[in-house]
Amino acid sequence: MAWQSWPAPWLWVSGCGLLFFAFVLLLSPRGCQARRGFRGLLMTRSQRLLFRIGYSLYTRTWLGYLFYRQQLRRARNRYPKGHSKTQPRLFNGVKVLPIPVLSDNYSYLIIDTQAGLAVAVDPSDPRAVQATIEKERVNLVAILCTHKHWDHSGGNRDLSRRHRDCRVYGSPQDGIPYLTHPLCHQDVVSVGRLQIRALATPGHTQGHLVYLLDGEPYKGPSCLFSGDLLFLSGCGRTFEGTAETMLSSLDTVLDLGDDTLLWPGHEYAEENLGFAGVVEPENLARERKMQWVQRQRMERKSTCPSTLGEERTYNPFLRTHCLALQEALGPGPGSTSDDGYSRAQLLEELRRLKDMHKSK
Repeated sequence: MAWQSWPAPWLWVSGCGLLFFAFVLLLSPRGCQARRGFRGLLMTRSQRLLFRIGYSLYTRTWLGYLFYRQQLRRARNRYPKGHSKTQPRLFNGVKVLPIPVLSDNYSYLIIDTQAGLAVAVDPSDPRAVQATIEKERVNLVAILCTHKHWDHSGGNRDLSRRHRDCRVYGSPQDGIPYLTHPLCHQDVVSVGRLQIRALATPGHTQGHLVYLLDGEPYKGPSCLFSGDLLFLSGCGRTFEGTAETMLSSLDTVLDLGDDTLLWPGHEYAEENLGFAGVVEPENLARERKMQWVQRQRMERKSTCPSTLGEERTYNPFLRTHCLALQEALGPGPGSTSDDGYSRAQLLEELRRLKDMHKSK
């Protein structure tokens, strides 16, 4: 099954009880100051619990799949040709095609053009991915899934059924729908000339993987398909781990070469660079990138790929070791005059500030 049957009873009881209580409070008279204060207190204290309940329902029950299907229908209606205009990259017999899906996701098709073989990364909209497969006249032999969330794994079933020889790869720790071939850290998937290494990067989910296409066989740059670990000037939320876990995963990426192309799971560039400007307003590399991104987005053009070398210069979540960023955020919580944030604390503070920036 693609989900784990019905929710546990505690999820239903807790969720329904909290939702009912919140509903009653929201309908209570606004003129009562005590009720307004109590409503605020309740929402503050229950926010984290409500989120955990909602996240459990999304990832562990059929409700998550229904929500994904609704997202898919809305996006197809709103963006019949995709949310962004993309351009393929061709490297000496290897082709990378970004496929815009849902409202801001990217799936990818990696093709060995000589063998006519293709690998799909995070095929959340099977119709869009299948249309690209047919246009390119290739045979889909593998699906690489970075993690279990439906906006990255929702197309696994339809595509694996349509292409009978197609294997579905992913982490066995993550509950990937229709997984057939589990992968561990440093495992390599070989398809024709394509050599793709799985790297364990937990934090967003427990079993999150990124995929590194080795550039050596085709004498080109390596390509990192980062899912929800790393975006242009941003990083994913830590849903199933700690700041230390996420920091370790980001450091795994930092060990890769500067010329590695970054192919992220979402189009978040303009928003992320806007936040980077708040924490490092004098970063000239960020300013130049922002100007380019804004020109791209005015024409609804995709902003991927960037390179890891670029990301090191303006992505605050990859710059937790930089003194300039430490100084920009000031002393850490509970620190003395000689101490600042640890790198993990800095990552947490960046996420907190990012959430505040987004809510404005």
